[in-house]
Amino acid sequence: MRHPTETSRRDTTHVWASGADHEHIRRIRGEPAVYAPNGPLHLVLEVLAYAADEAEHTGSGEAIVSLYSDMSVSILDNGRGTDTASDGPGPAVKKPVMSSMDIRFFDSPHPPLLPDGQSRRGMSVVAALSAWLVHTNRRVNGAWTQRYERGVPVTDLAPILQDGATGTLVRFLPDSALIPDLEIPVPDLRRLADVFSQRLGVEVKDERG
Repeated sequence: MRHPTETSRRDTTHVWASGADHEHIRRIRGEPAVYAPNGPLHLVLEVLAYAADEAEHTGSGEAIVSLYSDMSVSILDNGRGTDTASDGPGPAVKKPVMSSMDIRFFDSPHPPLLPDGQSRRGMSVVAALSAWLVHTNRRVNGAWTQRYERGVPVTDLAPILQDGATGTLVRFLPDSALIPDLEIPVPDLRRLADVFSQRLGVEVKDERG
């Protein structure tokens, strides 16, 4: 059933009245070379692009990219948190944004390019091409987390303790069944992340030991 406030929302990044788009996820998973042409490195840049957008809007921002020994990656930023509804009155509409299309980029005939020279398609690409992804979102009106597996949410939006901080934490493990090489060269990551430097300060931490 449609949320009573959703009819008043203006779709700016996602179609707020819809939930997880399973056909969209299947489409991405069917063509991993198209949507992650540079493998996990491209997926990291997809996430950083959102943090850079937020930093441009607010005037400044910081992000930390951490690489772990299990080949997962996390990106933490200090923005306002992932938006939960587009323009409109009423309470926030919380939805699984990682499993629905970013209508600005995904089917655009001329999408913006990420620092690796490849098309930006949106955060759903990261979720769809990951064995698992955990999205933790902290906003002034609350904080919550949600887990996805192969692009599909497997938990509800679970509230977590609000500690006064805002921002997003996205941690994901690229799906080795679709992306055989999970290695992310740190020099390449630092070089490409530096392209965002006019908007976003990015620190890379290699925790792989």
